[in-house]
Amino acid sequence: MRLVHDLVVHVPSFQDAYDSHVFRQGDVLPHVFFWDVVQGTVRSFLTRTGADAGAEAGVEGEAADWRRTLDFLEERCGRGDTGVDEVIVTSFLGDLPSPHEPGHGIVLQLGPVMAARFGRMRPRG
Repeated sequence: MRLVHDLVVHVPSFQDAYDSHVFRQGDVLPHVFFWDVVQGTVRSFLTRTGADAGAEAGVEGEAADWRRTLDFLEERCGRGDTGVDEVIVTSFLGDLPSPHEPGHGIVLQLGPVMAARFGRMRPRG
């Protein structure tokens, strides 16, 4: 699926996960791949130390990955492509941490399109 390929280009830190999926399965199944995207994005969000200051100072690396991922998915979710929306809503938003889990704060960082869809799907967070 084009979404997966474009995401890997936009957020190169997912290249290893992509390569692993291709090696094991011969191709990438978007819904399965997005489990790794959720895990990597939440891990990046949790491990940022001074990420806001670092990102403003132009520091590259983990602190920027979760933002780049959310920005990319927000833009794609706003296009109205049903197949893309299904993957993002079901396999990304649906797998974000619950309120009692570490990393749940990432839901406060979702853009308006994804935040609206997340709110409809999980009104209690």
